[in-house]
Amino acid sequence: MKRLTVLLVVAVFVVPAIAAAETWTNLPLVDHNCLEKVKADPDKHETSCLIMCSTSGCGVLTSDGAWLKFNKTGNEEALKATQKTNGIRVTVTGERTGEMIKVATLKID
Repeated sequence: MKRLTVLLVVAVFVVPAIAAAETWTNLPLVDHNCLEKVKADPDKHETSCLIMCSTSGCGVLTSDGAWLKFNKTGNEEALKATQKTNGIRVTVTGERTGEMIKVATLKID
């Protein structure tokens, strides 16, 4: 009986949580302030500008032109120790709710 209970708990809570995670790969990292300015060519967005404007919030620009902003955790992780001077691209894993990603992992490509 205990095994059945454990299996039911896993099926109800764990499986949906795993299924909800998505991964976005090699997408340009863009801050909210510069979004419209760099939308046409985000790879020319300078890292110094991205760092300066990151307090406005960061996110990724998808291939269809949508901007998915990061939750607070994603913003804090977005610019850790990169040597790149422009064209920051990232791979993000998390849960999307509307136009926001609740970041689980973020890696600069």
